Amino acid sequence: MDSAEFRKREIYRVTFVGFVANLLLTAAKFAAGILGRSGAMVADAVHSLSDMATDIVVIVFAGISAKPRDDGHDYGHGKYETLASILISLALVAVGVGILLQSIRSIRMVMAGEELPRPGVIALAAAAVSILVKELLYRYTVRAGRRLESPSVVANAWHHRSDAFSSMGTLAGIGCAYFLGEKWRIADPIAAIIVSFFIFRIALQLLHSGIGELLEKSLPADTEAEILSIVTHDPAVREPHNLRTRRIGSCISIEVHIRVDGRMDVEHAHELTRNIERRLRARFGEGTMVAIHVEPLHAEPLHAEPLHASTPCSDAR
Repeated sequence: MDSAEFRKREIYRVTFVGFVANLLLTAAKFAAGILGRSGAMVADAVHSLSDMATDIVVIVFAGISAKPRDDGHDYGHGKYETLASILISLALVAVGVGILLQSIRSIRMVMAGEELPRPGVIALAAAAVSILVKELLYRYTVRAGRRLESPSVVANAWHHRSDAFSSMGTLAGIGCAYFLGEKWRIADPIAAIIVSFFIFRIALQLLHSGIGELLEKSLPADTEAEILSIVTHDPAVREPHNLRTRRIGSCISIEVHIRVDGRMDVEHAHELTRNIERRLRARFGEGTMVAIHVEPLHAEPLHAEPLHASTPCSDAR
């Protein structure tokens, strides 16, 4: 089994575990919310339902991103995984908006003189169980996502944690309403509003990262410094320049120009670049895409650009 197929199966396995857990939690929360007369628990159940939807998104897009390069996709299908993480972040935003609006509606009811029902102990227990299960799911999923270098799996892990945060607010609100009496029942929707802002924060972080990848944002400065260190490991390599980097799903793409002694023969120069490619792939993974342009020492570069260059698409053609 090749590494791409193994990675796809691991993503499927991790996501399927989350899907089954979300399915059971969603059913339990809906039942607890209805039987326990807790609007916050019903809202939390809707949040878990959105988790199930994002699990399906991850499974579908992981299969697409694992496809090999073809005539229409010279750089593979890795961007589909980035797109999946953006869709997950948008789903988080939608969930946050839903919780926020429902909570504001409940607060307005109290201010208008209406009485919120006292939630039952079953809703309290369901919130506590949900916090435990979702935090365990977060730790399991984020560890796997980082090991597999999968942005969509990491994004899905944060969706699990956002559900844990939501359940914390739900637990606090239900607890106040249950133990402290009628005047404290407004604590249920207030806690949910606070949780919705936690969800917005996580969603915006994921959205910012995903959009950066789609817009070809360069890798972090420390990663590029490490790349240059690997490139110049051989003393025959001089003056690396025009470094371009980007992330494509779980892989990265590296383009760089180097200068060598003008008297070096083609065979030697070719072997030199092959060794650089091997070192880069050993460090950043076999799927790393590397393009190295060799120039004779003291020659004018193809483009008069700084070490790290960013040129328009028209120049790159």
